[in-house]
Amino acid sequence: MPEPLLKVTGLASGYGDVQVLWGVDLDVNEGEIVCIVGSNGAGKTTLLRTISGMVTARQGEIRFAGENLLNAGPDAVLSAGIAHVPEGRRLFRGMSVKDNLLLGAYLRSDRSEVEGDLDHVFDLFPILKERASQDATTMSGGEQQMCAIARGIMSRPKLLMIDELSLGLAPRLIERLGEGLQAINRHGITILLVEQDVMTAFELASRAFVVETGRIAKSGDTATLSDDPVIRQAYLGA
Repeated sequence: MPEPLLKVTGLASGYGDVQVLWGVDLDVNEGEIVCIVGSNGAGKTTLLRTISGMVTARQGEIRFAGENLLNAGPDAVLSAGIAHVPEGRRLFRGMSVKDNLLLGAYLRSDRSEVEGDLDHVFDLFPILKERASQDATTMSGGEQQMCAIARGIMSRPKLLMIDELSLGLAPRLIERLGEGLQAINRHGITILLVEQDVMTAFELASRAFVVETGRIAKSGDTATLSDDPVIRQAYLGA
């Protein structure tokens, strides 16, 4: 079996004197959509921030495409092929949708191909083309999330990590974003999705890791986890 695209082993990290993650093991194979679920404050966002180099790891290993990325800086992680769509979208106020998208390609040297990738993300999310000259932060929440995801794609990542896809969005918009993610995945981008809405996450992903108090409590394929009585009671309201 080939080595996973992303393999996290024994990862511990936190903020100052507060440790949040305790010995986390996680793997993502090339071409998969994998989700990380758990209650608010369980450590999901910290896990993504540690992988992307924004939080310093205290111990463990992060290997991506055979390369050791433990405590590499955010630019090095992005250059290696991991793009992080943060919780809250973090678009730049006063900048147009197009300029926000182009910022996603700031490390790229193949400028001649950037315009082609811009057309690609406009095909994925046509509303962004209509809003290309609009201040990105004046769009609706769903449109801003599309812009944040598209900005991540502009770096040409091998792995796209998305923190809280559905937060604060209407069901119709969540469905549209889910369709967009599946299309992105079909174009060859592996996806690691953090999501508090477990039902949405399980519909999109083939495998899941359940985080509780900074540790992996359960993992497996989503079909099996959906039938787990503990998961159903804790997260699916069954």
